[in-house]
Amino acid sequence: MGDDDMLLHQFQCQSLLVPCSPPPDADAVAGSNSHPNYCFFLGVCVSLLTKSPAMLLLAAAAASCAMMIFIKGRRRRRRRSNNQHQQVLINLPPGRGRGSSSWWSWSVSAVVETLSFLAANSSGRGFYHFVEARHRRYGPPGFRTALFGHTHVFVSSADAARLLLASEPRGFSKRYVRTVADLLGEHSLLCASHDAHRALRRAIAPLFNARATASLAASFDALTRRLIARDWRSSGSGAVVVLDAALGITFDAICDMLIATLQPDAKRQLQSDVMAVTQAMLAVPLRLPGTRFYAGLQARRRIMDEEESAAARRLPAELLLLLLTDEEDDQLILDNILTLIIAGQVTTATAITWMVKYLADNRGFQETLRSVQLELAPAAKHQDDAPLTLQHLNSMELAYMAVKESLRMASIVSWFPRVALEDCQVAGFHIKKGWIVNVDARSLHYDPTVYDNPTTFDPSRFKHGEDTKPYSFLVFGAGGRTCLGMNLAKIMMLIFLHRLVTTFRWEMADENPSLEKWAMFPRLKNGCPIHITPI
Repeated sequence: MGDDDMLLHQFQCQSLLVPCSPPPDADAVAGSNSHPNYCFFLGVCVSLLTKSPAMLLLAAAAASCAMMIFIKGRRRRRRRSNNQHQQVLINLPPGRGRGSSSWWSWSVSAVVETLSFLAANSSGRGFYHFVEARHRRYGPPGFRTALFGHTHVFVSSADAARLLLASEPRGFSKRYVRTVADLLGEHSLLCASHDAHRALRRAIAPLFNARATASLAASFDALTRRLIARDWRSSGSGAVVVLDAALGITFDAICDMLIATLQPDAKRQLQSDVMAVTQAMLAVPLRLPGTRFYAGLQARRRIMDEEESAAARRLPAELLLLLLTDEEDDQLILDNILTLIIAGQVTTATAITWMVKYLADNRGFQETLRSVQLELAPAAKHQDDAPLTLQHLNSMELAYMAVKESLRMASIVSWFPRVALEDCQVAGFHIKKGWIVNVDARSLHYDPTVYDNPTTFDPSRFKHGEDTKPYSFLVFGAGGRTCLGMNLAKIMMLIFLHRLVTTFRWEMADENPSLEKWAMFPRLKNGCPIHITPI
């Protein structure tokens, strides 16, 4: 049902509750005879004037009540008529949520929609199935729904993305679900207000300068060489799980950058706790033992204790100097270390996993890429210990195209939320104050008007650095909140891809497309197992 049809349907349904107007030829008498019940009460009052004083008071009270009922009824009908007229004039997003519906109708919709969202999140289809189904139902450029007591609007246009993701979008503020803020901490870079985010970003940015980038690239390359050349090559089964391996090496690289050195046992415990926090981000916020959210809170507490014990003696000096000021305490550092670990480890490992799957499903491109990569870095074919440099990575044009296409198709961060601080217009829709407007990145990445054959893995769409329409490639966000570590993520993906494609051929060992339940970032439930064959 289209927007105009939806509004017309709502208008017609509500008009059934409004009393019919008198016929045109009765206008002359409508003013005096349209409310006979009230006139009857007034007549009774007059007739009782000759009776006792008690009866007179009773008649006066009855007349007053009748008049009040009459006046309130007129006001109610007038407000209803004005609301119906206003609903026809404004263009609300189609769907369910606050707007044209009554409070009771909205409450029922909120319960139904929230349960549908949770059902999708607890299934093998993933939470985005909820959004995708409503995109199909209502069509572009967006729709309205009610989740967890709030009205959400999902929009999927580049113009809306430009408006909402600009450096300082007027009338909007950053919004994350309450569970994310509880788990990452109130000082987290991801949950900070515009001013606080700007200050934190300036403080943390030097951690991603050229020297730090080169250092992390060398560390990750060494970890990847050890994994592929030693662990995978010596595996007798010929089958490995990509997600588990990617989570391990990305975690080690990020920890070495942020917390310097940790004992192996402490590092594994920290990695397990980080995963528990990630898995609790979209859980029902029940602080009861045995629930996923409670387990995430307990894991956060252990992480804070470990980080606090490591802060004084292990954290890099530049991180302490950049973040710690006279006005703020250690919690600022601890919250953002956890944020950077999750942002750097979980998202990058998930992206690597999808990239490996896409190349397993496209064996022809895999062979083409292999021949190109062996020509670019022939030493790697004969010497596993030969390190990759940033100069090597900059020459990997075809591999970089594969990385970008993998990021587009995977869309690790499905949408970016903003809350409206005032009534406004977005994508041609009227948005009310307090509504949460989500820029639907995944829908944009699969928009056939932006990308030809969007469901097909085609790295050539990014040939020669060609970019698509502005604000239609949102894998790292846009504007003032663009991911600080996006270059590190692309470097790690390039390194892993090069080492894998120049060492093995691979194919999927399990074609099950089911997604992991309750995952903040969509990833395969089976972890992407592959059969590997040395080249």
